[in-house]
Amino acid sequence: MNEVEQYITNFPSEVQVILKKIRALIKKTAPDAVENIAYGMPAYKINAKPLVYFAAFKNHIGLYALPSGNVRFTEELSKYKHGKGSIQFPLDKPVPYDLIEQIVLYRLSENLSKPDQSNHKALKKK
Repeated sequence: MNEVEQYITNFPSEVQVILKKIRALIKKTAPDAVENIAYGMPAYKINAKPLVYFAAFKNHIGLYALPSGNVRFTEELSKYKHGKGSIQFPLDKPVPYDLIEQIVLYRLSENLSKPDQSNHKALKKK
């Protein structure tokens, strides 16, 4: 069991179902994304840059698409509590998986349009 699978098992079964769907959606949409735990939650990177994060809380699922993801989907996110780079999907309402997929696709296209920074950082250290 990897870190993300272990994270998911810490929640009630009905929340685990949601988290597993979000994880599968991200992995399907961005199959080359590197999955790990960052800031205590499942995190995905592509092109050596953060893609999205998600987390479960008592009353909501948090999705962290960085500010650009929220700005691009301002209208669609207007019915959810959200901040500069965070979105809260209440657990007592249907989770908008289609919207999450659109946000991941948008962030994916952003990251793929930027050069890979991992080699760039290594070159700077030399």
